[in-house]
Amino acid sequence: MELSRPSKLGRRAFSALAGTTVLGLALGGSVSSAALPASGAPGPVPTGPPPGPPGADGRRHRVALDRYSLLVDGRRLALWSGELHPFRLPSPSLWRDVLQKMRAYGHNAVSVRLAWNQHSPAPGRYDFTGVRDLDLFLRTAAECGLYVVVHPGPYIGADVDAGGLPGWLTAVGARARTTDPAYLRHADAWLGRVNEIAARHQFTRGAGTVLLYRADTPERADLDHLRERLRADGIEVPLLHADSPLAWEEPEGARDAAEARRVHFDRLARGSTLHNVRMAFGGTSWGWLPAPSAPSPTYDPTAAIDEARRPTDKLAPLHQLGQLLRHVPDFARMAEAPAVRAADARIRVRHLANPDTGAHAYVLRNDSAADVTSTLPMGGGDVEVTVPARDAKLLATGLHLGSGRRLAYATVQPMLSLSVGKLDVAAFVGRAGETAHLVLDCPDEPWPTRLDEEAAWTFDHGKLHVVVPLKEDRLTRVRVRSGETDRTLLLLFADDAASLRLWPYETPSGRILVRGPELLREAALDGAVVRLTGDTVEERELEVWAPPGITDVTWNGERVQSGLGRALSLMAVWPLPGVPDLVLPALDGWRRRTENFESQPDYGDEGWTVADRRTSHSTTPVPDGQPVLFADDYGFHYGDVWYRARLTGAAGLESVSLSYSTGAHGLLMAWLDGEPLGSHRPGGAGDGKGTWTATADFTLPRAPRARRGEDGEPAVLSVLVRRTQHGQDAYRAARGLTSARFEGAAPDVRWRIIGAAAPDPVRGPLNHGGLYGERHGWHLPGYDDGAWEPGSPAAASAADRRQGVTWYRTTFRLDVPPQTDASVGLVVGGTRARDARVQVFLNGWNMGEYAGGGTGAPHTFVLPNGILRTRAAANTLALAVLTGGGTAPDPGPVRLELLGSAAGGVRVEPVPSPGRRRG
Repeated sequence: MELSRPSKLGRRAFSALAGTTVLGLALGGSVSSAALPASGAPGPVPTGPPPGPPGADGRRHRVALDRYSLLVDGRRLALWSGELHPFRLPSPSLWRDVLQKMRAYGHNAVSVRLAWNQHSPAPGRYDFTGVRDLDLFLRTAAECGLYVVVHPGPYIGADVDAGGLPGWLTAVGARARTTDPAYLRHADAWLGRVNEIAARHQFTRGAGTVLLYRADTPERADLDHLRERLRADGIEVPLLHADSPLAWEEPEGARDAAEARRVHFDRLARGSTLHNVRMAFGGTSWGWLPAPSAPSPTYDPTAAIDEARRPTDKLAPLHQLGQLLRHVPDFARMAEAPAVRAADARIRVRHLANPDTGAHAYVLRNDSAADVTSTLPMGGGDVEVTVPARDAKLLATGLHLGSGRRLAYATVQPMLSLSVGKLDVAAFVGRAGETAHLVLDCPDEPWPTRLDEEAAWTFDHGKLHVVVPLKEDRLTRVRVRSGETDRTLLLLFADDAASLRLWPYETPSGRILVRGPELLREAALDGAVVRLTGDTVEERELEVWAPPGITDVTWNGERVQSGLGRALSLMAVWPLPGVPDLVLPALDGWRRRTENFESQPDYGDEGWTVADRRTSHSTTPVPDGQPVLFADDYGFHYGDVWYRARLTGAAGLESVSLSYSTGAHGLLMAWLDGEPLGSHRPGGAGDGKGTWTATADFTLPRAPRARRGEDGEPAVLSVLVRRTQHGQDAYRAARGLTSARFEGAAPDVRWRIIGAAAPDPVRGPLNHGGLYGERHGWHLPGYDDGAWEPGSPAAASAADRRQGVTWYRTTFRLDVPPQTDASVGLVVGGTRARDARVQVFLNGWNMGEYAGGGTGAPHTFVLPNGILRTRAAANTLALAVLTGGGTAPDPGPVRLELLGSAAGGVRVEPVPSPGRRRG
């Protein structure tokens, strides 16, 4: 993870970053108005309403920043970005699903990293089609009302093979992340292709919502070169880098909701207004994508939206904070205020204030193992507050809650404050079981009305006290009227669960607030009708606060019978329906076939690449007197590689020692003249940079007849190496065999090597490796496996023990009802799978590797809709199982599992999954 470092720039350096259209952090021109209000009056931009949701509106926009926040068209914007890697969700239809969820859960921006290795299978070749369609992603983000922060690297980290650098870069002699001309030539070509697309979607041009551009610039000279590159390519949005005056914050993921509050409130307490949640959606490191630092197919299990696109318990605090930053503008300009201390020192307090509005914020953190109740000087008095163990709270005073109402203080967190027609709505959130105490300054006696029985209130000396015990998944409403204004204030109190079903939405015709469903995707006002689309899981009430004149509601295109409620809302008469039950089929009809024909001495390897090079661009030394055996030097950058050596003069050979270098989960198997020598796995923790090196020593058995040169025929040594990933920060370290040593004889050795065939034109260069079955299409739909023997992956017996590769294939059909979004997983593994390595292919797409890791614990592969055909169409499932000689090719039970479903979803288009080419 990279964290931008805030620092102060001199006038000369800052001027070099300023632009003509974009002020603050742009690419050339004057900065004289970067921190000025749009009117040109002296002083910083005052606090006010934030800009509306972004879109490709065809109008020019100004983007600037000062030390407090971004400025969009002269308005302050607190950026609440969530990170999403499109390459980790290889189904473009589902990009819309996750982007809509991010917007609904409070994000106003999406940060995207672009993996160079996904788009470039060879120097000068680039592919931005299909699951790599950046133009489509940027259009979709704009349609979902999200700003975009683009981070194309070239190095992106992100636990991706080589940090996103393409495999071919290991063999061209370019020193990445330097000013090496050879590297810059390739990096400029990559950035040029990205910038060509990104420039068309810049928010400043009104053509899209690309708002910021992040850079990989480890050296100052890189930054100077990058500025020139971006200027030439027409990029004019602000450039963020390590020396930007406004820090880009992206803390590590949180394990639970309490830690999420501590982490993100801490950033807020330091005045940050450029927030990024990494990751908002983790997704899948499918194929050979993952770096050794994160070898599991599941990427970032701490993400608030999980790999199956479901909300997790970490989402509530992020949702609440995102809505706060969007709907309470005071938090876009907070500065450190005089220190405040709680009576109990176990509660640490950070005090912030907005100089424009007089609002104050208090971030309370309790790192102790016990709940702490203490008093805090706040709102003119000592207020009793409770902070749960290892948790945090965000409290506020002085907020204006609509017309004429001011918050004196509250013991629960503000979530939103907005106006809907003549109604002002303010929502406050806390944990179930605690009691919320809210106090309003009211010069004149108000007329409160409790709309739910939990609430109680009193009025005393110009202050209205409202007390509400927060119940699990329960919303409590209090209506406040007074003679001083004709506007009604509606106070909403919710626990975490209830807050996740509160959905503010801004339409061109006004704001609305929706309560009830599990997700609100979109809302539109159409005459007297508010048209809502979204998801439900359980039966849910539907309540809508909308502008005057709205009398009817539709949900997912169907009219909802509704009436006016006491909270001045439209209430559905009947609950919205939940999702219907779904039964998944059993996986049966399996067929299997063994391979590793390459181990046989008479196998024809004439078309293999001769491994006879003597020099390498790798950082791994080439052993004296031996040829280069590193797979990358011969163009094999991903997946498994096979080696075959003809040993002339091998009579008397007693042992073979094979040194090799891999990423995580590496593996070596060897055969001599078709007879297994054994398998080997590197141990230990590696070198700390993503490389494991090991030497496999094989003592040859004494056989009555051996072809080790006695009969004049050369012996044949066959070696399979699961080379796996390049390290993020040591991408040129060798992968594959590094050397071979022979005892008892000194044979003349001639090596050949083969790996993955040509990159899949649809699935990309990281989809497959060099197994025989992969090279011959056994993983693809349409392959004729009719001659294979019947056999289930859970039914292999001890008699089936063999060293090598065994394939299993089957087909299955799903029949998911229309308007149902089902997330389906494939569970692989059991206690018998400890030593098996299983590569999972769905419709030819490599979903990743299962490695039991010595425990045999199962793994669930999420099968993304689009690649997974869910509407009565056939799916092809193929498993490539690698086992040593002491293990049967038995990964244990393999089954489908329903991970979650909802009534609603988005329209999913099938992802092209071409089958085996004939001929």
